[in-house]
Amino acid sequence: MQSDRQNETGRLRSSALARPVFAALDLGTNNCRLLIAKAAPGGFRVIDAFSRIVRLGEGLSRSDALSVAAMERTIAALRVCGSKIERRGVTAVRAVGTEACRRAANGVAFVEAVERETGITLEIISSQEEGRLALAGCAALLEPTHPYALVFDIGGGSTELMWLALEKGRPPRLLDQTSIRCGVIGLTEQYGGPNVTRANYDRMVEAVADAIAPFEARNRIQGRVAAGKVQMLGTSGTVTTLAGVHLGLCRYDRRAVDGSYLRVDHARAVIDHLVAQDFDGRARHPCIGQDRADLVVAGCAVLDALCDVWPVERLRIADRGLREGILVDLMGTTGD
Repeated sequence: MQSDRQNETGRLRSSALARPVFAALDLGTNNCRLLIAKAAPGGFRVIDAFSRIVRLGEGLSRSDALSVAAMERTIAALRVCGSKIERRGVTAVRAVGTEACRRAANGVAFVEAVERETGITLEIISSQEEGRLALAGCAALLEPTHPYALVFDIGGGSTELMWLALEKGRPPRLLDQTSIRCGVIGLTEQYGGPNVTRANYDRMVEAVADAIAPFEARNRIQGRVAAGKVQMLGTSGTVTTLAGVHLGLCRYDRRAVDGSYLRVDHARAVIDHLVAQDFDGRARHPCIGQDRADLVVAGCAVLDALCDVWPVERLRIADRGLREGILVDLMGTTGD
């Protein structure tokens, strides 16, 4: 009897070990993020993760090329990712580069260097594919209570916007999408670095509003917002940070933030507080830290502009997005 139980336990363990292991790597303009997961009922189970701020796009707004220092920082982070992928026995991986790689004159050369030095094959994806993957990763948080949704992703080099129609029992239908070159690194470099004055902050908000005006003009979203037919879902470090600060978290907790709601007036109260602080004041907050204390103000400006143009009452917060979308795709492709 004991032997039968041991054999069954051994079979279960062998089956679990034999299951495919998936890896999703998102190399953005600011962050390098990795998720490694196995399929599980209703989704997937994360077995390893990595995240590091690398600022790959630092200086890109001025030079149109990735700097040597930024590439070295990023390759160092990707070596860690490569080690994790190998150690976890990953059977399917997709690694993508977004705006910094798309925009840089030396982006292709950088991708070649990444494969040569880390073994990771990095795919530079279009803004449309970036938006599709981000939506696939967070679509479960959209509510059937509103017929339309505006999903946004504030990145380091760009902001992605997706305008969706929702019908009960059907996947979201993409009506339009756009990518605007208003990311937190470029805006920070252009409007004051670590110490942004209120006047420069207001200029950032105006610049973002100007950039999204054509998207509003062709979709006429404002009328549907006024009629209460639009929900807004944000997937980015900016919105998760603001939610964490608003909740008064003593350290960032994804479980408390992901899927939560943040009223816009509460978000703006946090924004006003952060804009009034200096770099050191923002850096002391456990949900911000030294590495993001300069960039968070630019993210706030993007969100402020979005809420000026489309004045919804509240936002839904997603601490999920592109990497999760890649995992959904990979698991669907393999039939798991």
